[in-house]
Amino acid sequence: MSDSEQSGRNHDEYRNAKGRQRPQARRTSDRARSEQRPAERRRSGDPARRVAWDVLRQVHDNDAYANIAMPKALRDNRISGRDAAFASELAYGTLRMHGLYDRIIEHAAGRGASQIDPAVLDTIRLGAHQLLGMRVPSHAAASETVALAREVNGAGAAGFVNAVLRRVSERTREEWVAEVTAGREPLAALAVEHSHPEWIVRALRGALIGSGAAAAENVDAELRRLLEADNDPADVMLVARPHLATVEELLDEGATPSRLSPFGARMSGGDPGAIRAVRDTRAAVQDEGSQLLALALASVPVEGDQQEWLDLCAGPGGKAALLACLAAEQDSVLFVNEVSEHRTDLVRRTMAAALQSGIEVMIGTGDGRDLGAEEPDTYDKVLVDAPCTGLGALRRRPEARWRKSASDVAGLTTLQGELLDSAIATTRPGGVIGYATCSPHTAETTAVVADALKRHPEVIQEDARPYFKDATGKQIPDLGDGPGVQLWPHLHDTDAMFFALLRKQSTSV
Repeated sequence: MSDSEQSGRNHDEYRNAKGRQRPQARRTSDRARSEQRPAERRRSGDPARRVAWDVLRQVHDNDAYANIAMPKALRDNRISGRDAAFASELAYGTLRMHGLYDRIIEHAAGRGASQIDPAVLDTIRLGAHQLLGMRVPSHAAASETVALAREVNGAGAAGFVNAVLRRVSERTREEWVAEVTAGREPLAALAVEHSHPEWIVRALRGALIGSGAAAAENVDAELRRLLEADNDPADVMLVARPHLATVEELLDEGATPSRLSPFGARMSGGDPGAIRAVRDTRAAVQDEGSQLLALALASVPVEGDQQEWLDLCAGPGGKAALLACLAAEQDSVLFVNEVSEHRTDLVRRTMAAALQSGIEVMIGTGDGRDLGAEEPDTYDKVLVDAPCTGLGALRRRPEARWRKSASDVAGLTTLQGELLDSAIATTRPGGVIGYATCSPHTAETTAVVADALKRHPEVIQEDARPYFKDATGKQIPDLGDGPGVQLWPHLHDTDAMFFALLRKQSTSV
């Protein structure tokens, strides 16, 4: 009998004729496999779910960045509005939470996640996020995900996906968390529950204590708040680059004013690329914490007019573009350095509007570790925005937490120390160095600074906190014990940026 002929017959009559009538409990349960016969079930997933799956595959197969792959996939498939928002949350949420979901899937499947075909595992993860992390009815989450599995994984895999998701749907998120964390020591359980690698959880806990953001007796409660903030999707933050754009332009596009940066604005939805000022690079996407670092360095007093500033490792150029505008306000000039031609080109594109406006910026390519020897005692202000683990931006980069390991830290801290040594050497006596990382890990922050101070007795560390003011000019609270500044997602709603202010003394001590 063909599918079309079967479709014309009453479903219950067909099953009764075969003597296989479905029990009433199964017919009425919202956890039943499907209310449709196989011939009536969807043969393919809906476009939004397919886009989310494609992005997961690009991230896991090609090391793509989700925040770059997703907008392109949405454009290519002409998906917009609510469907685009659904696809984005589905992909980003799955990437953030798959550490938890994999543990749940292992229980539901009766096998390790590594034993499941990666493409099939991504499909199940998407279903798990709909069931446990989104407001999608369980029957829709299961049936639509099974339809997607038929399309992308094949009919055989679809049956496995259906069986696993049925098991997942049998418990609430809270019940599953209790199940998969049972018997684990507290930090390991917290890592599973909040889907962070355990080494990152331990590093963040140490950073909270080390920066003074939490005392030992309440650090675990503060840590939980931080992990929750990492899993809470951040609004898009914009910067109106001074003399190139105004905050009012961004507000006219539906943004709201930043409470921290006088040049910032917040978007809770929409495509920032649709804003003309952003397309023209007169404005840009930039976290408030990143803006505050540039504003702080620009406001530090240094003697002398017509100063020369340096951004030692500027790519992709967001802080450099803001610094260039701030330097122009002080009749100073910014020199920009990047290690490769490719990254230098990124900086030029980021700063296109500044360059076209006549703001004086000198852009060059070279190893930042060599500039100290090549240009000693030259610059009045130097920014070292050092390469780091990026643990401070986990809420904005959903896949980032799974791409770093504890073994990466040693190599990065060596590089950070070498860049800071070079920055100190290239700073003139009386000048200042701003050392910044988008990571709160103490090995990359206070430890790097402390080691540099031991190597350079001519350098002192100053208190950076007075230079961190909000949009009204008031001191920002909860910056830590000093003298460095540590921002936090759960305290400031920014990335967890670190900033240390060093001054090279006029005479050696």
